[in-house]
Amino acid sequence: MSRRLFLRATLAGGASLLAGKAATLFAAPSANDNSSFSIGGDLPVNRLGFGAMRLTGEGIWGWPPDRENALKVLRRAVELGANLIDTADAYGPETDELLIAEALYPYPERLVIATKGGQIRPGPEQWVPKGDPAYLKQCVDKSLKRLKLERIDLYQLHRVDPKVPMEDSLGALKEMQSAGKIRHIGLSEVSPEQVQRARKIVPIVTVQNRYNITDRKWDNTLSYCEKEKIGFMPWAPVGGTGGVTSAALEKVAKDHGITIYQLGLAWLLHRSPVMLPIPGTSSLAHLDENMAARKVQLTAEEWKTIDAVAQQA
Repeated sequence: MSRRLFLRATLAGGASLLAGKAATLFAAPSANDNSSFSIGGDLPVNRLGFGAMRLTGEGIWGWPPDRENALKVLRRAVELGANLIDTADAYGPETDELLIAEALYPYPERLVIATKGGQIRPGPEQWVPKGDPAYLKQCVDKSLKRLKLERIDLYQLHRVDPKVPMEDSLGALKEMQSAGKIRHIGLSEVSPEQVQRARKIVPIVTVQNRYNITDRKWDNTLSYCEKEKIGFMPWAPVGGTGGVTSAALEKVAKDHGITIYQLGLAWLLHRSPVMLPIPGTSSLAHLDENMAARKVQLTAEEWKTIDAVAQQA
């Protein structure tokens, strides 16, 4: 069988190969399994997770037009092996966390829910950083209630507020961690220098920056995370709303019998062992397609060629 036919057969059967009971899918990975990563050294997750942001209404605002479909997508993501689900109190706002609890509570063992606080939403597609300590403490308590959790496994500062010293914002999260309300703390959209500064206040276990095969602005942060064994969660892993657009990469994907989105996700997993892509979608079909990306197998030479094409995209 040719490589192209093999890939097509593998991807077509990806959903059935991955589907099964959550308890089985979330079995502890072996130490040599590169498909997993241990967040903070004690939270093993499958490296291809699920971003829940797109399950809200248009403009990441309000309830989804088809609420039952959103619940089905969340349950399907878990069935397919996504045991890292990313959300934020600003998604909806609030509705995204409520949907997760409605769909998945009581939660399967080893399911990691990562949420964020530190942005307010004046309206659809509007985002304003708000990092004052009292507000962040309130955010943590409200997320705990909406998600029906006693402790949040991973709480991320959604944005560094330029009007508030980072030390104050993270100091508040450190207090919540000491109170047993947060297990681990992460950051979003930060430079290596900001991560270093943050680590003087509290241990940082993940960074969530925009990153994909054609947008590598944060290569320096990824390199730092890789060196320090910090999980790197690329948001917009397949290009966000507009998607990855590259005629050259489209051709490469077609030549290998896969979609450009599967190529983009597979490239991220290949790019670094600390990479934790969290592609989001409100479509069951797209979800199956995304999760099948971890079955893509290419040679080192093929990846080298793809990387060269992507650099010029």
